[in-house]
Amino acid sequence: MRKHAERKGLRQKHQGRRVQAAAALGVLMASVLAGCGLGEGDMAARYPNGEVKVYNWGEYIDEELIEQFQEEYGIRVIYDTFTTNEEMFPKLQAEPGMYDVVCPSDYMIEKMIQYDMVQPLDKDKLPHYDNMGTAYLEKMEEFDPGNQYALPYTWGTVGILYNTSMVQEPVDSWDILWDETYENEIIMQDSVRDAFMVALKRLGYSCNTTDEGQLEEAMVTLRDQKRLVKAYAIDEVRDKMIDEAAALGVIYSGEYLYCKEENPQLAYAVPQEGSNIWFDGWVITSGAQNVENAHKWLDFLCTAEAAYKNFEYITYATPNTAAQEMIAAEYLEDPGVFADEETIGRCEVYRYLGDEMDNIYYEFWKKVK
Repeated sequence: MRKHAERKGLRQKHQGRRVQAAAALGVLMASVLAGCGLGEGDMAARYPNGEVKVYNWGEYIDEELIEQFQEEYGIRVIYDTFTTNEEMFPKLQAEPGMYDVVCPSDYMIEKMIQYDMVQPLDKDKLPHYDNMGTAYLEKMEEFDPGNQYALPYTWGTVGILYNTSMVQEPVDSWDILWDETYENEIIMQDSVRDAFMVALKRLGYSCNTTDEGQLEEAMVTLRDQKRLVKAYAIDEVRDKMIDEAAALGVIYSGEYLYCKEENPQLAYAVPQEGSNIWFDGWVITSGAQNVENAHKWLDFLCTAEAAYKNFEYITYATPNTAAQEMIAAEYLEDPGVFADEETIGRCEVYRYLGDEMDNIYYEFWKKVK
């Protein structure tokens, strides 16, 4: 029922200006998977330290880092991509040793922990782990108690993207999405958890509530809002806001930087009532066949240089504080890119609520739609 899949679809299409880079990644991956045309003996000579099997989102790493890792560590990277958490999960469940390291989202990491599909990290083998910011690690404990299993990779928030030439008052509350002034100028996420998060937070409830009374109350307020909504959308939120087809849209912070570059009139805010903060993180699978090399891969990504290079490529906020020191102040100080600690403190991570609760949310969503 979740629409995190669509969120990831947005990420894959996030940078239209990166078509050439994406093509280059495809060529690189093809060469990696083909062993660069080398025979077994040549492969052993080029990669004397074995291999590591990596499963990641599409366009979610600077491809030059893969080559750099192979050259520096003498470890061959077998790299594959997925498009949704829901695509990845059954594949790993059916064959736990298919990949060594995977990069799921927060709620899916929690589910994988519950299903014993991941193994604890050996922090002694991650000397650069200290580059991870304390505030992010503390937040990740909501779905990974003790930070035992997941290494944070990227993070962000859900907020309101608005056109400053069309919206005059402060955008500091979810209430503005129920303001009749903006009838037919509002775009909501066509997503069960994201739509209900907005309504639940507006009502003062947790976005992870399992109280059916609170969910029904949120459903009623979403139905009341429906006549004001121009569209429920996923990909189109970004495009409609850039084209000024709407004044306000609920969006993921990772999309904001691209939108602002395309239309400088756009700004981003996380309402005072709080919102969702999301994380994607690396985990080592329970069936990993190359555990030592998996830790080397993770530690490499923990270096300031690698994390900075990734930020430059995918423009999603990094939890690596050493890399943040290398990032221009204009990005660090922009709440649409890096939320401050006060904002982080009033946001919640989506929890895995179980299949039964997922179905309950979906039934209430059908009543809204």
